[in-house]
Formats: sequence, C-alpha cells, structure tokens
Amino acid sequence: MSNIRHTPVAPTRAQHLAAGDRIDAHRHDDHQIVYAGSGVLAVTTDAGTWFAPGTRAIWVPAGTTHAHRAHGRLDLHLVGLPADDNPLGLDAPTVLAVGPLLRELILAYTRDPTDDSPERRRLLAVLRDQLRTSPQQPLWLPAPTDPRLSAVCALVHADPADPRTLAALGAATGASERTLSRLFRAEFGMTFPQWRTQSRLYHALRMLADDIPVTTVAHRCGWSSASAFIDVFRRSFGSTPGTHNRCSP
Repeated sequence: MSNIRHTPVAPTRAQHLAAGDRIDAHRHDDHQIVYAGSGVLAVTTDAGTWFAPGTRAIWVPAGTTHAHRAHGRLDLHLVGLPADDNPLGLDAPTVLAVGPLLRELILAYTRDPTDDSPERRRLLAVLRDQLRTSPQQPLWLPAPTDPRLSAVCALVHADPADPRTLAALGAATGASERTLSRLFRAEFGMTFPQWRTQSRLYHALRMLADDIPVTTVAHRCGWSSASAFIDVFRRSFGSTPGTHNRCSP
C-alpha cells in the first residue's frame, strides 16, 4: 500500500458510506473497533481482507495499515482505544461476533464522541467487557504470496462459481495439485475447499449488499442450490441470506 496516511489517534464516530465508497490506506497509533451497522464492510491489509456483515465487527490493532471498502450502503461505527488498552489481547486483525447488547453499546458509544460524562465512561467499560467475551470468527481472505497460489486464487475470485477441482485449476496455471494443496495449508492454514468457501461467502455478501436475489447469489457463487447456500450462510453468520441485513439498525 502506497501513500499511507498516518492518523495518530483512532477516531470514535459514526459515519455513512455509500456503496463502493472507500477509505484509503492509513494507520493509527491506537487500536480500533470497526462495525458496520448495515451493509458489508471489508478491511484490507497487506495480509489479506477481513469482511463483516451487520452481525460482526473487525478489531484493527494499533499500527496496522488498513483500508476500508463499503459494499452496499454502510452505517459505519468506529471505536478507538489507546494502544495500551487491548481488552482482546490480539495483535492481528480479527472478526468478532456482535450480539444484541454489544451492538447497542457500540451504537450508543459512537453517537456523541464529544461526550465525556461519567455515564459514557461507564458505557465504555461495559463495551470492553463485552468485547472480551465476543467469539472470534474466521471471516478472512488471506493474501497469497507464492505466485502459483496467487494465480489459482485469482481464477476463483474471477468466477466464484467455477467448479474446477484444485487439480484442474493447477493444470490451468502450471502447478501440481500436491504443490498447491501444500501451499494452501502453509500460507493460509486451511484447505482449498475451506478457502474457496470463504471466498464464495465474501462474494455472496457483496452481492447481497447490492440487493441481488438469494437464488441468483447462490448460482453465481457456485452453490448447487439456494438451500445449500442458505445452510452454509446460516452456519457462518447465524442468520439466513434473506434476513441478515435486517439485523442492522
């Protein structure tokens, strides 16, 4: 990432982003919690892309160079925390589940960033407690470094419905199935089918944010049927594709 902007203090605020809007690469000296109350948020670093619908938030550690992109209309809520205040003990970006209470705490805390009342400080204390108990979610598309892996990943991203096996994709890019399988585990810590499911879910969320019908999304992202897509989506996000946006304010 070039032309990196340095903003020492991570802001706490709420803002709206239109579909396709971006916040260019920047870094803070503080930690930040990034929550999309509506739409789908993608946070990208050199290590990959983390993505979150309205039932998830993304933890961005202090010093991490990152960029944001909105898929669908985004109600963005940002909570900055000092570098010495890390309630999660995490030093890498992480997606967190956001339950009803944590959601309301984030919305309330970002409503008036200028408020320095004792009541708001107590609100932050409860918010931090809720963060500690929030389950971590593996909603991450790691960035490949090996050119052979990059070539295969590019093919899948270009057409999420591509049904080719890893062996067939390897034949198209000049790498053996065995080599690629080893690279997926070594670089991503997951198998090719696991990574492809993550990729398809990412593309599905982007399409759903643009109000594309569920059946069309299922077909474009490679599921054999809408019911198969709904099952995977529910297990991953805790809601169905047709209702997940209604979890937002």
